[in-house]
Amino acid sequence: MKRDSMIIVAAGINHRTARVEEREALAFAPAEMPPALGRLGGELGAAVLLSTCNRTELYATALDSPSLDRRLVELLNALKGVEVDLSRFYVRRHDDAVRHLYSVAAGIDSMVLGEAQILRQVREALSAATEAGSLNGVLNRLFHSALAVGKRARSETHIGRYGVSVSSTAVALARKTFGDLTERTVLVISAGSSGKLAARALAESGASRILVTNRTFARAAELARGLGGEAVPFEALPKALGASDIVISASGADSFVLGAQTVAPAVARRTGRGLLLIDIAVPRDIDPAVRDIPGVLLYDIDDLQAVSQASLRGRQKEVARVEAIIEEEVARFREWWHSLDVVPTTSSGQAVPHRHQGQPSRPPPDRHRPRGAAQGASPRPLRSRRDPHHRR
Repeated sequence: MKRDSMIIVAAGINHRTARVEEREALAFAPAEMPPALGRLGGELGAAVLLSTCNRTELYATALDSPSLDRRLVELLNALKGVEVDLSRFYVRRHDDAVRHLYSVAAGIDSMVLGEAQILRQVREALSAATEAGSLNGVLNRLFHSALAVGKRARSETHIGRYGVSVSSTAVALARKTFGDLTERTVLVISAGSSGKLAARALAESGASRILVTNRTFARAAELARGLGGEAVPFEALPKALGASDIVISASGADSFVLGAQTVAPAVARRTGRGLLLIDIAVPRDIDPAVRDIPGVLLYDIDDLQAVSQASLRGRQKEVARVEAIIEEEVARFREWWHSLDVVPTTSSGQAVPHRHQGQPSRPPPDRHRPRGAAQGASPRPLRSRRDPHHRR
């Protein structure tokens, strides 16, 4: 089979094409990655999944066909047992797929332009595919080159000068709501990377008291020590809620962490003082029904996009410089691609790139790849979750 019969393809949804409830329906937790990649590797031959709070994207090498778009979308939906509409997805082919991943890694396709966390997330996606054995030489080259593009963008331009992430945008929203934070108590529900970034930014903003809670108390205690804050047992979350002015939640749990049954009594104890809830998790941590409680301001990940626009102008002028780097690297990747010989196929009909002699070789995929998720899961509606603190 000729090399030109195989293409690189990217299919996914992001903050521009899908609502937060649709994105959370297709979000993959770390524990879900190995079986998902195992199944995708079996179906497609090679695949990488990139799943963040703002996007879920599948990268693969495949034989092009008129039905390829629908096949990839159906695969993603089937992996999660949902039915997100086809219109919410985008599919990029070959040069456009390469350009798209480079733009993602460089931070110019993010909700917050120039965000720093995405490069780590691209690296984690590559590592997950490597461990699952779903990587081939083309995708390995693609993702390593994307990491290089991301580093170039940040070292050769000022796209990352403002250094904002979703977490720091949440802090900006807290300042906009309350002004000076020195008299405020902040509760951070998380001890993951997003929670750490938010807590650190709040501490540097002078918040007088920082409370940290997590389902694993040791992780909360470790973060609290580093910030001069206080760790709170997860069981004491309702009480801590009543003592807090600002809550930033980023746990990414598979059920709501806060619901109306927990928040309403906490607000009642605050005797008229407002409560700001900022949910930066996908899947969401806070039940949207909380918005109906008087005295509560709830912002989710989509609401933060408007806040991030305030600093957009200062970074926008750097986008053209980043795009020039991307086009240079796309051309470099294209040149490498055209240096490949005829592409043989596996017994399953999947294309496998073959290198010219003298080119560096890549390690073969792991032969012991997981077989994938169990078959027969029926589609389910978009996420409906219950507050774990509610007592019947």
